Amino acid sequence: MSVDVKYKTSATATGGRDGHSKTQDGSIDVTLATPKELGGNGKGNNPEQLFATGYAACYLGAMKFAVSQDKSLSKVPDDATVKATVGIGPRSDMGFGLEVWLEVNLPGLDKAEAQKVADAGHKICPYSHATNGNISVTTTVV
Repeated sequence: MSVDVKYKTSATATGGRDGHSKTQDGSIDVTLATPKELGGNGKGNNPEQLFATGYAACYLGAMKFAVSQDKSLSKVPDDATVKATVGIGPRSDMGFGLEVWLEVNLPGLDKAEAQKVADAGHKICPYSHATNGNISVTTTVV
């Protein structure tokens, strides 16, 4: 599969989980800290928070794009939300792994129609493509 890249960005991290990360343009500049649950002090952001933020926003955008391309789908309401929860823990084989839970709220759409929109979003979202077959992603329409 090839990708026709239209946008690139970069960020540089120092210190790993207990350090600092900043985008090249300076628009994101965060202190990183390991969560208390993993033995850290929790006094900063962590990669799982950043991943959850990105996935939630990207997936919501993907649903909006999907309905703009397929007029048989209901419009994504202006007050729609996606809550992404990212979990990290030790893998049974070695190292650490991630799991993701997406909670999709499309007010005003019945559950069956909201599920169609949610499914269409996964076909568009690059985060969904990247995680597909690599980590568990559970999507729930509420």
